[in-house]
Amino acid sequence: MIRIQRVSLSIIMLLGAVGAVAGSEKPPNVVIILADDMGYGDLSCYGATRIATPHLDRLAADGRRFTDAHAPGAVCVPSRYGLMTGRYPFRVANMSTRNGPVIEDGRMTIASLLQDNGYTTAMIGKWHLGFDGGNDFDYAQPLRGGPTDRGFDSFFGIPASTDIPPYFYIRNDRVVTAPSVPIEENYSPGWTRRPVQGAFWRAGVIAPDMKLEEVMPAFTREAISWIERHGKAGSSNPFFLYVAFSAPHTPWLPEPRFRGRSGASLYGDFVMQVDDSVGAILKSLSRAGFEKDTLVIFSSDNGPVWLPTDRVRFGHSSAGIYRGMKGDAWEGGHRVPFIARWPGRITPGKVNPETISLVDLLATFAALVAKELPEKAGEDSFNLMPLLLESDSRFSREATIALSSGGTPTIRQGDWKLIPELGSRGLSEPRALEPEPNGPTGQLYNLGTDPSEARNIWQEHPEVVARLTTLLQTYQQRGRSRPID
Repeated sequence: MIRIQRVSLSIIMLLGAVGAVAGSEKPPNVVIILADDMGYGDLSCYGATRIATPHLDRLAADGRRFTDAHAPGAVCVPSRYGLMTGRYPFRVANMSTRNGPVIEDGRMTIASLLQDNGYTTAMIGKWHLGFDGGNDFDYAQPLRGGPTDRGFDSFFGIPASTDIPPYFYIRNDRVVTAPSVPIEENYSPGWTRRPVQGAFWRAGVIAPDMKLEEVMPAFTREAISWIERHGKAGSSNPFFLYVAFSAPHTPWLPEPRFRGRSGASLYGDFVMQVDDSVGAILKSLSRAGFEKDTLVIFSSDNGPVWLPTDRVRFGHSSAGIYRGMKGDAWEGGHRVPFIARWPGRITPGKVNPETISLVDLLATFAALVAKELPEKAGEDSFNLMPLLLESDSRFSREATIALSSGGTPTIRQGDWKLIPELGSRGLSEPRALEPEPNGPTGQLYNLGTDPSEARNIWQEHPEVVARLTTLLQTYQQRGRSRPID
Protein backbone atom coordinates (compact mmCIF):
# COMPACT_ATOMS: atom_id res chain seq x y z
CA MET A 1 0.00 0.00 0.00
CA ILE A 2 1.29 3.46 -0.90
CA ARG A 3 1.21 5.98 1.92
CA ILE A 4 1.51 9.73 1.48
CA GLN A 5 3.77 11.68 3.83
CA ARG A 6 1.96 14.67 5.33
CA VAL A 7 3.94 17.73 6.39
CA SER A 8 2.26 18.04 9.80
CA LEU A 9 3.13 14.46 10.74
CA SER A 10 6.66 15.02 9.46
CA ILE A 11 7.08 18.06 11.70
CA ILE A 12 6.10 16.04 14.77
CA MET A 13 8.58 13.33 13.84
CA LEU A 14 11.27 15.91 13.17
CA LEU A 15 10.84 17.74 16.47
CA GLY A 16 11.17 14.50 18.37
CA ALA A 17 14.23 13.45 16.38
CA VAL A 18 15.98 16.82 16.60
CA GLY A 19 15.18 17.19 20.28
CA ALA A 20 16.57 13.76 21.01
CA VAL A 21 19.89 14.30 19.29
CA ALA A 22 20.40 18.03 19.52
CA GLY A 23 18.99 19.04 22.88
CA SER A 24 18.48 22.51 21.44
CA GLU A 25 15.67 24.41 19.76
CA LYS A 26 18.01 26.38 17.48
CA PRO A 27 17.76 25.09 13.92
CA PRO A 28 20.97 24.32 12.04
CA ASN A 29 22.71 26.37 9.41
CA VAL A 30 21.96 25.09 5.92
CA VAL A 31 24.35 24.99 2.97
CA ILE A 32 23.25 23.78 -0.47
CA ILE A 33 25.99 23.22 -3.04
CA LEU A 34 24.57 22.64 -6.51
CA ALA A 35 26.75 21.47 -9.37
CA ASP A 36 25.75 22.37 -12.93
CA ASP A 37 25.33 19.50 -15.43
CA MET A 38 27.15 16.95 -13.25
CA GLY A 39 26.10 13.37 -13.89
CA TYR A 40 25.10 10.65 -11.45
CA GLY A 41 28.19 8.62 -12.36
CA ASP A 42 30.77 11.43 -12.10
CA LEU A 43 31.59 10.91 -8.41
CA SER A 44 33.86 8.16 -7.15
CA CYS A 45 31.32 7.31 -4.45
CA TYR A 46 28.77 6.74 -7.23
CA GLY A 47 31.06 4.47 -9.20
CA ALA A 48 33.36 6.73 -11.23
CA THR A 49 36.81 5.21 -11.82
CA ARG A 50 38.26 7.81 -14.22
CA ILE A 51 37.54 10.83 -12.03
CA ALA A 52 38.68 11.26 -8.42
CA THR A 53 36.34 13.14 -6.08
CA PRO A 54 37.88 12.72 -2.61
CA HIS A 55 36.06 15.63 -0.94
CA LEU A 56 32.61 14.55 -2.11
CA ASP A 57 33.46 10.97 -1.20
CA ARG A 58 34.33 12.16 2.30
CA LEU A 59 31.08 14.12 2.49
CA ALA A 60 29.21 10.93 1.59
CA ALA A 61 31.18 8.90 4.14
CA ASP A 62 30.33 11.45 6.82
CA GLY A 63 26.69 11.71 5.79
CA ARG A 64 24.03 9.98 3.75
CA ARG A 65 24.15 9.25 0.02
CA PHE A 66 20.95 8.85 -2.00
CA THR A 67 20.91 6.62 -5.06
CA ASP A 68 17.47 7.51 -6.49
CA ALA A 69 17.42 11.32 -6.32
CA HIS A 70 16.01 13.36 -9.18
CA ALA A 71 16.06 16.86 -10.52
CA PRO A 72 12.52 18.08 -11.30
CA GLY A 73 13.74 19.21 -14.72
CA ALA A 74 16.35 17.75 -17.05
CA VAL A 75 17.78 21.21 -17.85
CA CYS A 76 18.79 24.24 -15.84
CA VAL A 77 15.80 26.58 -15.59
CA PRO A 78 13.00 24.12 -14.73
CA SER A 79 15.26 22.22 -12.35
CA ARG A 80 16.20 25.38 -10.43
CA TYR A 81 12.59 26.50 -10.36
CA GLY A 82 11.56 23.22 -8.73
CA LEU A 83 14.42 23.36 -6.25
CA MET A 84 13.55 26.90 -5.17
CA THR A 85 9.75 26.54 -5.01
CA GLY A 86 8.95 22.90 -4.21
CA ARG A 87 6.71 22.89 -7.28
CA TYR A 88 7.02 20.79 -10.42
CA PRO A 89 8.12 22.95 -13.36
CA PHE A 90 5.55 21.45 -15.74
CA ARG A 91 3.03 23.63 -13.89
CA VAL A 92 4.58 26.79 -15.35
CA ALA A 93 3.45 27.68 -18.85
CA ASN A 94 6.65 29.44 -19.89
CA MET A 95 10.09 28.58 -18.55
CA SER A 96 12.00 31.12 -20.65
CA THR A 97 13.95 33.75 -18.73
CA ARG A 98 13.62 35.97 -21.80
CA ASN A 99 10.13 36.75 -20.53
CA GLY A 100 11.21 37.83 -17.05
CA PRO A 101 11.43 36.04 -13.70
CA VAL A 102 10.29 32.42 -13.82
CA ILE A 103 9.40 32.53 -10.11
CA GLU A 104 6.40 34.79 -9.74
CA ASP A 105 6.46 37.60 -7.21
CA GLY A 106 5.14 36.50 -3.83
CA ARG A 107 5.71 32.75 -4.26
CA MET A 108 7.43 31.11 -1.30
CA THR A 109 10.96 29.85 -1.95
CA ILE A 110 13.39 27.91 0.19
CA ALA A 111 15.18 31.22 0.78
CA SER A 112 12.11 33.27 1.72
CA LEU A 113 10.88 30.49 4.03
CA LEU A 114 14.15 30.47 5.95
CA GLN A 115 14.51 34.26 5.81
CA ASP A 116 11.06 34.64 7.38
CA ASN A 117 12.12 32.28 10.15
CA GLY A 118 15.21 34.12 11.33
CA TYR A 119 17.85 32.92 8.89
CA THR A 120 20.47 35.10 7.25
CA THR A 121 20.26 34.06 3.60
CA ALA A 122 22.84 34.34 0.85
CA MET A 123 23.27 33.04 -2.67
CA ILE A 124 26.48 32.75 -4.66
CA GLY A 125 26.67 31.54 -8.25
CA LYS A 126 24.39 30.95 -11.20
CA TRP A 127 20.83 32.24 -10.86
CA HIS A 128 19.25 31.41 -14.27
CA LEU A 129 15.71 32.12 -13.15
CA GLY A 130 15.32 35.49 -14.83
CA PHE A 131 14.96 39.17 -13.97
CA ASP A 132 12.37 41.83 -14.70
CA GLY A 133 12.66 42.87 -18.32
CA GLY A 134 13.93 39.47 -19.45
CA ASN A 135 17.20 39.78 -21.37
CA ASP A 136 16.74 43.52 -21.94
CA PHE A 137 19.16 44.53 -19.19
CA ASP A 138 19.58 48.12 -18.09
CA TYR A 139 23.04 47.86 -16.59
CA ALA A 140 22.75 51.20 -14.80
CA GLN A 141 19.63 50.24 -12.87
CA PRO A 142 18.89 47.64 -10.17
CA LEU A 143 18.03 44.19 -11.52
CA ARG A 144 14.66 43.37 -10.00
CA GLY A 145 13.00 39.99 -9.75
CA GLY A 146 16.25 38.16 -8.97
CA PRO A 147 17.67 36.49 -5.85
CA THR A 148 17.31 39.50 -3.51
CA ASP A 149 13.61 39.70 -4.44
CA ARG A 150 13.07 35.98 -3.90
CA GLY A 151 14.31 35.56 -0.34
CA PHE A 152 18.06 36.15 -0.33
CA ASP A 153 19.60 38.91 1.76
CA SER A 154 22.62 38.99 -0.52
CA PHE A 155 23.75 37.66 -3.89
CA PHE A 156 26.94 37.46 -5.90
CA GLY A 157 26.84 35.66 -9.19
CA ILE A 158 25.88 35.59 -12.84
CA PRO A 159 22.50 35.74 -14.58
CA ALA A 160 22.77 32.44 -16.49
CA SER A 161 25.37 29.91 -17.69
CA THR A 162 28.90 30.84 -18.68
CA ASP A 163 28.11 30.01 -22.30
CA ILE A 164 25.10 32.36 -22.54
CA PRO A 165 25.85 36.07 -23.16
CA PRO A 166 25.90 38.76 -21.96
CA TYR A 167 28.60 37.83 -19.46
CA PHE A 168 28.82 39.89 -16.25
CA TYR A 169 28.78 39.67 -12.46
CA ILE A 170 25.95 40.86 -10.22
CA ARG A 171 26.33 41.96 -6.61
CA ASN A 172 22.97 41.94 -4.81
CA ASP A 173 20.76 43.62 -7.43
CA ARG A 174 23.38 45.71 -9.23
CA VAL A 175 25.63 44.94 -12.17
CA VAL A 176 29.25 45.01 -11.00
CA THR A 177 30.66 46.08 -14.37
CA ALA A 178 28.57 46.40 -17.50
CA PRO A 179 29.49 44.05 -20.36
CA SER A 180 31.04 46.08 -23.15
CA VAL A 181 33.80 43.99 -24.72
CA PRO A 182 32.90 41.81 -27.73
CA ILE A 183 33.64 38.12 -27.32
CA GLU A 184 33.64 35.66 -30.22
CA GLU A 185 32.10 32.21 -30.14
CA ASN A 186 34.49 29.48 -29.04
CA TYR A 187 34.41 25.72 -29.30
CA SER A 188 36.82 22.82 -28.87
CA PRO A 189 37.87 20.62 -31.80
CA GLY A 190 37.00 17.02 -31.10
CA TRP A 191 33.85 17.88 -29.12
CA THR A 192 30.33 18.34 -30.37
CA ARG A 193 28.75 21.76 -30.79
CA ARG A 194 25.17 20.42 -30.70
CA PRO A 195 24.72 19.38 -27.96
CA VAL A 196 27.46 21.64 -26.67
CA GLN A 197 30.64 20.23 -25.16
CA GLY A 198 34.22 21.30 -24.55
CA ALA A 199 35.34 24.91 -24.10
CA PHE A 200 32.23 26.21 -25.80
CA TRP A 201 30.66 29.63 -25.36
CA ARG A 202 28.44 31.81 -27.51
CA ALA A 203 29.39 35.15 -29.05
CA GLY A 204 28.25 38.33 -27.34
CA VAL A 205 29.63 40.91 -24.95
CA ILE A 206 31.52 40.42 -21.70
CA ALA A 207 32.43 42.70 -18.79
CA PRO A 208 36.02 43.93 -19.07
CA ASP A 209 36.80 42.64 -15.56
CA MET A 210 35.50 39.13 -16.25
CA LYS A 211 37.23 36.03 -17.61
CA LEU A 212 35.14 32.92 -18.09
CA GLU A 213 37.85 30.60 -16.76
CA GLU A 214 37.91 32.60 -13.50
CA VAL A 215 34.18 32.35 -12.73
CA MET A 216 34.34 29.08 -10.77
CA PRO A 217 37.33 30.21 -8.66
CA ALA A 218 35.52 33.50 -8.00
CA PHE A 219 32.44 31.68 -6.69
CA THR A 220 34.57 29.49 -4.45
CA ARG A 221 36.45 32.48 -3.00
CA GLU A 222 33.21 34.37 -2.48
CA ALA A 223 31.62 31.45 -0.61
CA ILE A 224 34.62 31.07 1.65
CA SER A 225 34.72 34.81 2.29
CA TRP A 226 31.02 34.91 3.12
CA ILE A 227 31.38 32.08 5.64
CA GLU A 228 34.38 33.76 7.25
CA ARG A 229 32.60 37.12 7.48
CA HIS A 230 29.52 35.53 9.00
CA GLY A 231 31.69 33.76 11.54
CA LYS A 232 33.53 36.92 12.55
CA ALA A 233 30.28 38.88 12.81
CA GLY A 234 29.25 36.62 15.67
CA SER A 235 25.60 36.60 14.64
CA SER A 236 23.32 34.36 16.66
CA ASN A 237 21.08 33.82 13.62
CA PRO A 238 21.39 30.58 11.69
CA PHE A 239 22.33 31.03 8.04
CA PHE A 240 21.34 29.59 4.71
CA LEU A 241 23.99 29.65 1.99
CA TYR A 242 23.13 28.48 -1.52
CA VAL A 243 26.19 27.98 -3.73
CA ALA A 244 25.17 27.33 -7.33
CA PHE A 245 28.33 26.45 -9.24
CA SER A 246 28.71 27.12 -12.96
CA ALA A 247 30.55 23.82 -13.50
CA PRO A 248 30.93 21.33 -15.01
CA HIS A 249 28.55 23.03 -17.46
CA THR A 250 30.18 24.29 -20.66
CA PRO A 251 32.55 25.92 -21.24
CA TRP A 252 34.77 23.25 -19.73
CA LEU A 253 37.57 25.46 -18.42
CA PRO A 254 39.45 23.68 -15.64
CA GLU A 255 42.23 25.58 -13.93
CA PRO A 256 45.75 24.61 -15.05
CA ARG A 257 46.34 22.65 -11.83
CA PHE A 258 43.51 20.26 -12.75
CA ARG A 259 44.22 19.80 -16.45
CA GLY A 260 45.16 16.25 -17.35
CA ARG A 261 44.47 14.93 -13.85
CA SER A 262 41.38 12.89 -14.70
CA GLY A 263 40.88 10.14 -17.22
CA ALA A 264 37.92 11.92 -18.82
CA SER A 265 39.60 14.85 -20.57
CA LEU A 266 38.46 18.45 -19.97
CA TYR A 267 35.15 17.37 -18.52
CA GLY A 268 36.65 15.06 -15.91
CA ASP A 269 39.22 17.69 -14.99
CA PHE A 270 36.44 20.22 -14.47
CA VAL A 271 34.54 17.78 -12.24
CA MET A 272 37.69 17.43 -10.16
CA GLN A 273 37.80 21.22 -9.79
CA VAL A 274 34.21 21.17 -8.54
CA ASP A 275 35.20 18.55 -5.98
CA ASP A 276 38.13 20.68 -4.87
CA SER A 277 35.84 23.71 -4.47
CA VAL A 278 33.45 21.67 -2.35
CA GLY A 279 36.38 20.65 -0.17
CA ALA A 280 37.48 24.28 0.25
CA ILE A 281 33.97 25.33 1.33
CA LEU A 282 33.72 22.45 3.81
CA LYS A 283 37.09 23.43 5.28
CA SER A 284 35.92 27.00 5.70
CA LEU A 285 32.87 25.80 7.61
CA SER A 286 35.14 23.85 9.91
CA ARG A 287 37.55 26.76 10.46
CA ALA A 288 34.67 29.09 11.29
CA GLY A 289 33.29 26.63 13.84
CA PHE A 290 30.10 25.88 11.87
CA GLU A 291 30.68 22.26 10.83
CA LYS A 292 28.78 20.56 13.66
CA ASP A 293 25.77 22.88 13.40
CA THR A 294 25.38 22.82 9.62
CA LEU A 295 23.29 20.67 7.33
CA VAL A 296 25.20 20.42 4.04
CA ILE A 297 23.45 19.18 0.92
CA PHE A 298 25.22 18.52 -2.38
CA SER A 299 23.48 17.73 -5.64
CA SER A 300 23.32 18.61 -9.34
CA ASP A 301 20.67 20.44 -11.36
CA ASN A 302 20.39 17.76 -14.06
CA GLY A 303 22.36 15.16 -15.96
CA PRO A 304 25.54 15.61 -18.02
CA VAL A 305 26.22 16.26 -21.70
CA TRP A 306 28.04 13.01 -22.36
CA LEU A 307 27.47 10.98 -25.52
CA PRO A 308 27.64 7.20 -25.98
CA THR A 309 30.80 7.77 -28.03
CA ASP A 310 32.35 9.57 -25.04
CA ARG A 311 31.64 6.56 -22.87
CA VAL A 312 33.59 4.41 -25.30
CA ARG A 313 36.59 6.66 -25.93
CA PHE A 314 37.16 7.60 -22.27
CA GLY A 315 35.86 4.54 -20.45
CA HIS A 316 33.75 6.82 -18.30
CA SER A 317 29.97 6.82 -18.02
CA SER A 318 28.90 10.20 -16.71
CA ALA A 319 25.35 9.00 -16.10
CA GLY A 320 26.49 5.74 -14.54
CA ILE A 321 24.47 2.74 -15.65
CA TYR A 322 21.62 4.96 -16.77
CA ARG A 323 20.48 5.79 -20.27
CA GLY A 324 20.64 9.24 -21.80
CA MET A 325 21.97 12.60 -20.71
CA LYS A 326 20.96 16.16 -19.92
CA GLY A 327 17.56 17.10 -21.30
CA ASP A 328 16.29 13.55 -21.61
CA ALA A 329 13.23 11.93 -20.13
CA TRP A 330 15.45 8.88 -19.68
CA GLU A 331 17.17 8.50 -16.31
CA GLY A 332 20.46 10.07 -17.40
CA GLY A 333 18.65 13.37 -17.85
CA HIS A 334 17.42 13.83 -14.30
CA ARG A 335 18.83 11.22 -11.90
CA VAL A 336 21.43 13.12 -9.89
CA PRO A 337 23.83 12.62 -7.00
CA PHE A 338 22.44 13.75 -3.65
CA ILE A 339 24.48 13.77 -0.44
CA ALA A 340 23.48 15.19 2.95
CA ARG A 341 25.68 15.66 6.03
CA TRP A 342 24.65 16.89 9.46
CA PRO A 343 27.16 15.81 12.15
CA GLY A 344 25.53 14.20 15.16
CA ARG A 345 22.14 14.08 13.45
CA ILE A 346 22.62 12.14 10.22
CA THR A 347 24.22 8.74 10.77
CA PRO A 348 27.39 8.67 8.66
CA GLY A 349 28.12 6.21 5.91
CA LYS A 350 24.52 5.31 5.08
CA VAL A 351 23.05 4.84 1.61
CA ASN A 352 19.36 5.46 0.97
CA PRO A 353 17.54 4.00 -2.08
CA GLU A 354 14.26 5.93 -1.74
CA THR A 355 13.02 8.01 -4.67
CA ILE A 356 13.35 11.71 -3.82
CA SER A 357 13.35 14.99 -5.73
CA LEU A 358 14.95 18.40 -5.35
CA VAL A 359 11.42 19.78 -4.98
CA ASP A 360 11.38 18.13 -1.56
CA LEU A 361 13.74 20.66 0.00
CA LEU A 362 11.03 23.26 0.67
CA ALA A 363 8.95 20.89 2.82
CA THR A 364 12.13 19.61 4.43
CA PHE A 365 13.18 23.10 5.47
CA ALA A 366 9.65 23.88 6.65
CA ALA A 367 9.92 20.90 8.97
CA LEU A 368 13.37 22.09 10.03
CA VAL A 369 11.84 25.32 11.40
CA ALA A 370 8.62 23.59 12.52
CA LYS A 371 6.34 25.43 10.13
CA GLU A 372 3.36 24.24 8.13
CA LEU A 373 3.51 24.95 4.42
CA PRO A 374 0.65 27.13 3.18
CA GLU A 375 -1.76 25.61 0.68
CA LYS A 376 -0.28 27.62 -2.19
CA ALA A 377 3.36 26.78 -1.51
CA GLY A 378 5.43 23.67 -2.11
CA GLU A 379 2.57 21.95 -3.90
CA ASP A 380 4.78 18.98 -4.81
CA SER A 381 7.23 18.99 -1.89
CA PHE A 382 7.54 16.22 0.73
CA ASN A 383 9.58 16.31 3.92
CA LEU A 384 12.84 14.34 3.74
CA MET A 385 13.76 14.67 7.42
CA PRO A 386 12.62 11.17 8.38
CA LEU A 387 14.97 9.78 5.73
CA LEU A 388 17.82 11.99 6.87
CA LEU A 389 17.51 11.42 10.61
CA GLU A 390 16.11 7.90 10.96
CA SER A 391 18.12 5.20 9.26
CA ASP A 392 15.28 2.66 9.34
CA SER A 393 12.52 5.08 8.39
CA ARG A 394 10.52 4.50 5.20
CA PHE A 395 9.51 7.39 3.00
CA SER A 396 6.92 6.96 0.30
CA ARG A 397 5.04 9.33 -1.91
CA GLU A 398 2.48 8.55 -4.55
CA ALA A 399 4.78 9.41 -7.47
CA THR A 400 7.61 11.65 -8.65
CA ILE A 401 7.69 13.69 -11.86
CA ALA A 402 10.56 15.10 -13.95
CA LEU A 403 10.31 17.30 -17.03
CA SER A 404 12.42 16.74 -20.15
CA SER A 405 13.84 19.63 -22.17
CA GLY A 406 11.27 18.84 -24.84
CA GLY A 407 8.48 19.50 -22.36
CA THR A 408 7.54 15.88 -21.70
CA PRO A 409 6.75 14.99 -18.08
CA THR A 410 7.82 11.53 -16.99
CA ILE A 411 6.15 9.95 -13.98
CA ARG A 412 7.71 7.46 -11.61
CA GLN A 413 5.90 5.24 -9.09
CA GLY A 414 7.96 2.63 -7.31
CA ASP A 415 9.92 0.73 -9.94
CA TRP A 416 7.54 1.79 -12.70
CA LYS A 417 8.39 4.68 -14.98
CA LEU A 418 6.16 6.06 -17.72
CA ILE A 419 7.16 8.43 -20.53
CA PRO A 420 4.00 9.29 -22.49
CA GLU A 421 5.87 9.76 -25.79
CA LEU A 422 8.57 7.95 -27.76
CA GLY A 423 12.22 8.97 -27.95
CA SER A 424 14.46 10.76 -25.45
CA ARG A 425 12.34 13.93 -25.63
CA GLY A 426 15.58 15.73 -24.93
CA LEU A 427 19.11 15.84 -26.37
CA SER A 428 19.86 12.16 -27.07
CA GLU A 429 19.00 10.59 -30.40
CA PRO A 430 16.36 9.69 -31.26
CA ARG A 431 14.76 12.73 -29.70
CA ALA A 432 11.28 11.90 -30.95
CA LEU A 433 9.66 9.00 -32.77
CA GLU A 434 6.29 8.51 -34.37
CA PRO A 435 4.46 5.36 -33.22
CA GLU A 436 4.51 2.46 -35.64
CA PRO A 437 1.26 0.76 -36.65
CA ASN A 438 0.06 -1.35 -33.72
CA GLY A 439 3.19 -0.29 -31.78
CA PRO A 440 3.54 1.44 -28.42
CA THR A 441 2.64 5.13 -28.28
CA GLY A 442 4.83 5.77 -25.24
CA GLN A 443 7.40 4.14 -22.99
CA LEU A 444 7.08 2.07 -19.84
CA TYR A 445 10.02 0.65 -17.93
CA ASN A 446 10.49 -1.34 -14.76
CA LEU A 447 13.63 0.18 -13.28
CA GLY A 448 13.86 -2.58 -10.71
CA THR A 449 14.67 -5.14 -13.40
CA ASP A 450 15.73 -2.80 -16.20
CA PRO A 451 17.51 0.26 -14.74
CA SER A 452 19.08 1.17 -18.10
CA GLU A 453 15.65 1.43 -19.78
CA ALA A 454 16.60 -1.02 -22.50
CA ARG A 455 13.20 -2.72 -22.88
CA ASN A 456 9.98 -0.82 -23.45
CA ILE A 457 7.14 -2.86 -21.93
CA TRP A 458 4.33 -0.39 -22.68
CA GLN A 459 2.21 -2.97 -24.47
CA GLU A 460 2.83 -5.72 -21.95
CA HIS A 461 1.34 -3.83 -19.00
CA PRO A 462 -1.63 -1.75 -20.18
CA GLU A 463 -2.99 -1.61 -16.63
CA VAL A 464 0.18 0.14 -15.40
CA VAL A 465 0.12 2.52 -18.37
CA ALA A 466 -3.50 3.39 -17.61
CA ARG A 467 -2.85 3.91 -13.90
CA LEU A 468 0.19 6.16 -14.34
CA THR A 469 -1.40 8.10 -17.18
CA THR A 470 -4.43 8.82 -15.01
CA LEU A 471 -2.25 9.80 -12.07
CA LEU A 472 -0.19 12.18 -14.21
CA GLN A 473 -3.36 13.77 -15.55
CA THR A 474 -4.72 14.07 -12.02
CA TYR A 475 -1.60 15.87 -10.83
CA GLN A 476 -1.78 18.21 -13.80
CA GLN A 477 -5.43 19.04 -13.27
CA ARG A 478 -5.32 19.23 -9.47
CA GLY A 479 -2.36 21.59 -9.40
CA ARG A 480 -0.55 19.70 -6.67
CA SER A 481 0.66 16.27 -5.62
CA ARG A 482 1.19 17.00 -1.91
CA PRO A 483 -2.10 16.51 -0.07
CA ILE A 484 -3.62 19.35 1.93
CA ASP A 485 -3.88 18.58 5.63
